Amino acid sequence: MSNFNASYIQNAAPLTASQKFSLAFRSAIDPYAFLLAGVDAGISQATNAFPGYGQGAQGYAKRYGASYVDSFDGTILGNALFPALFHEDPRYFRKGSGSFDNRFFYAMATTVRAKSDKGKWVPNYGNILGNFAAGGISNLYYPSTDRGFGLTLQRAISVTAEGALGATLIEFWPDISRKLHHKKIAAK
Repeated sequence: MSNFNASYIQNAAPLTASQKFSLAFRSAIDPYAFLLAGVDAGISQATNAFPGYGQGAQGYAKRYGASYVDSFDGTILGNALFPALFHEDPRYFRKGSGSFDNRFFYAMATTVRAKSDKGKWVPNYGNILGNFAAGGISNLYYPSTDRGFGLTLQRAISVTAEGALGATLIEFWPDISRKLHHKKIAAK
């Protein structure tokens, strides 16, 4: 899986606004974004989430489109537009060392804090506003029974929680991968 938004260098040079948009767009059109939208649509179809979309191929296609547009909007708004406006760095800066608890809470906190373009930790307005804005935009294309402020709030919180899980995966995946790879070598 591609990981465009991670930096393994804590004091990496700040991104320009153009670089933030380029990085976000590259993430948004990555094949995994389309694959994940398909998986999400499949789960929604199986559980009959958003029943206004119906079932069958047409219902799946509507769910797929909504899932992908949700992801695209959130990525462009939360990782490019708002970070450019607020001078925040949208990348995840992997800690890579320390206790499990310390690294876990560090990863979780990145959903609400980010590095500024000057390298200082600041509130992550870009991510938070991006999640809420994308949730609000989704009211334009979700079935009428799945719209409104409460659902916008629910979507924004869900996407924020997914971001925290994603950050945790980015933080620990190199360690997990190294252990899995080491076990394969030891077995030979």
